[in-house]
Amino acid sequence: MEFDGEFELEGVPPEKAWIVLSDPIAVRNSLKGCRYITPMDDEFSFDEYEPDEGAETLPEADPEVVADRAFREGERYAALMQIGVGSVKPRFETTVTIDERDDESLEMIASGGGDASSSSFSMTSGMRIHDLEGGEGARIEWWTEADITGRIAQLGSRVIKPVADKIVTNFFGSIEQQMTDVDAETDESVTDRLRNML
Repeated sequence: MEFDGEFELEGVPPEKAWIVLSDPIAVRNSLKGCRYITPMDDEFSFDEYEPDEGAETLPEADPEVVADRAFREGERYAALMQIGVGSVKPRFETTVTIDERDDESLEMIASGGGDASSSSFSMTSGMRIHDLEGGEGARIEWWTEADITGRIAQLGSRVIKPVADKIVTNFFGSIEQQMTDVDAETDESVTDRLRNML
């Protein structure tokens, strides 16, 4: 199954959009059904991990803390997702690896997969941030290729695609609000410092 699209953010420079989309906490907060996204090692346990619910994001968070927890190329992350698809609401224990991350071209590619009761998926996903043509702002181009099996796959793309579209629309609506707050309340020196840290 393939999904792709683009999203425009007027008034938000690409560099600030990149900083927000590099923060696992900001992504978690904007992704409906996501309990956490955190670096994982071989000892990681989905059942035992307790996320930090009160972790701050920009503009309130300390920029050094945000830079320290930013997605890193080659790092593996655990994400716990619970998304309703039709009458099914599985809890996906997901592992994601950041395969490529380029701070110059503002491009990131990730791959991974997850399992839930009687369903599983694997995916490759990517995004690239461009200058907004004919205006001040950013254009985010994204794509995902997913292979879904089990009970959810039996529902078919007619049921799955609208759910995926809604998740993406909600995500970018929420992330846009975070980016707007960062753009309005974070001065250029902080943004430049973060870019140098990432």
